[in-house]
Amino acid sequence: MQFLTIIRIVGVLVMSFSLTMLLPAVVALIYGDGGGREFLESFALTFAVGATLWWFCRDYKDQLRSREGFLIVVLFWIVLGSLGAVPFILLEHPDLNFSESIFESFSGLTTTGATVITGLDELPKAILFYRQFLQWLGGMGIIVLAIAIIPMMGLGKLYRAEMPGPLKDERMQPRIAEVAKMLWQIYLSLTILCGLAYWLAGMTPFDAISHSFATISIGGFSTHDASIGYFNSTTINYITVFFLLISSCNFALHFTLFSQLKDPKEKRKSTVLQRLYWRDYEFRSFMFIQIALFLICVIVLVFHQYFNTTGTTIDQVLFEAVSISTTAGFGVTDFSQWPSFLPTLLILASFVGGCAGSTGGGLKVIRVLLLYLQMNREIHRFVHPNAVKPIKLGKSVLSDRIEEGIWAFFSAYIFVFILCWLMAILCGMESFDAFNAVLASLNNLGPALGSVSTNFTQVPDSAKWVMTFAMVCGRLEVFTLLVILSPVFWIVVGILVLVQAISKRFGSRRTDESNQYYYSESGSYHRDDSASKELEDEFTKDAVDVDVEVIPDDK
Repeated sequence: MQFLTIIRIVGVLVMSFSLTMLLPAVVALIYGDGGGREFLESFALTFAVGATLWWFCRDYKDQLRSREGFLIVVLFWIVLGSLGAVPFILLEHPDLNFSESIFESFSGLTTTGATVITGLDELPKAILFYRQFLQWLGGMGIIVLAIAIIPMMGLGKLYRAEMPGPLKDERMQPRIAEVAKMLWQIYLSLTILCGLAYWLAGMTPFDAISHSFATISIGGFSTHDASIGYFNSTTINYITVFFLLISSCNFALHFTLFSQLKDPKEKRKSTVLQRLYWRDYEFRSFMFIQIALFLICVIVLVFHQYFNTTGTTIDQVLFEAVSISTTAGFGVTDFSQWPSFLPTLLILASFVGGCAGSTGGGLKVIRVLLLYLQMNREIHRFVHPNAVKPIKLGKSVLSDRIEEGIWAFFSAYIFVFILCWLMAILCGMESFDAFNAVLASLNNLGPALGSVSTNFTQVPDSAKWVMTFAMVCGRLEVFTLLVILSPVFWIVVGILVLVQAISKRFGSRRTDESNQYYYSESGSYHRDDSASKELEDEFTKDAVDVDVEVIPDDK
């Protein structure tokens, strides 16, 4: 384990993150309403921490292995979330304690959108901008950004650990750094288009930029206590829905679309959009879920005559259904007061979330789809015990390994949910409120039902730490964090460190060199045979990869 190399990389990333605190200081200078001094002090402190970590380990530039990639990802999110709370700690208004500051920082970074701050309309613009910008950075993952701007550091493995789902193993381009750059170009382009649309629809430039950050990242933070409802505009509602749906799609589809549109031959082929999006099973399932939620809510609300007009019903339902199910958490009305089962339905829909490789939270649509297909197969087996019915996505057959991985991920997700729920109750929360708070945190949703329908100010400080843990688990899709917490990980790491120390002590470097994972420009990982191969296999034999992997029929 290259601990000193890991510390060096974390130091560089922290220094890069510290520069983002200068932007709120500039905003404070422009508007002159306060907050600039605190952000300058936060920048100096954060940069000093990063520089110190880098300085003492600057000469260590060893190759990284996959274990170390996972460790860096977890460490960076913990360190970054902690340092991101510094401005909230230093600010006199709002007056947040340490637990609240940590909670607010991690909520923004993980794009959860849960807040402990009230009176947003009276806060300085710098603070409001900082909250929105945290979500924008966390939307696609700050580590992916680091790969794009610091490709010489050899952080390819961080991209693989940070980006869960089908996206991380797809060879979209031979260089991972180039892939990261393209993804951030798409991400930035969508943000600019969203901001322009908001501005043309009537938002002020500040509100347009701020809400575009939260929309594309599917974060849910707003610069107003009333969220999107503050603007009371049907046009803004529809713009929000449109960009939430785009951001909830797998960014691999956007990547492929951009790549094919650059090819003149592809332009002459029929319906690129249809070939890319509508033929994608996850996208079709995602749109089916959204349409089904919309129709169910409209029918129930019309039956109960909840709104005065059909137009208002369609507007409110479309916005809330998309916002909650995609785990954004924006609001134009208090959906928790809707009649019948609708509030519970929308909250439970957040478990599905967005597509894999998107900025949305939840289990992801593709996993839910595969769980449904497996359930359907088992029902078929009860009727026809001797039948052989493989799970297919189109013409491709799903491997047994992927089936097991999906169930393992689902089990781990439910285990973490129940554990956090019980811990929240232990911290003094009511069962219903604890359930909703954990649900909103683990799914990166933000608002829920009960006492956390608008904010988390009534949540005890001890429970806020539980919710923070749930947010990080949800953002890293459980397994990345659980791998680091598993005893076998540290047992294997300890043994390998011991083997490396012994080999260096006796002057042999073959074991150390052969034990490395090498990252090539083609994006492949390979290693030579070594004495520690058995240890590596022992660690990885039970590991679960929840990516969607399909096998053609002819294989």
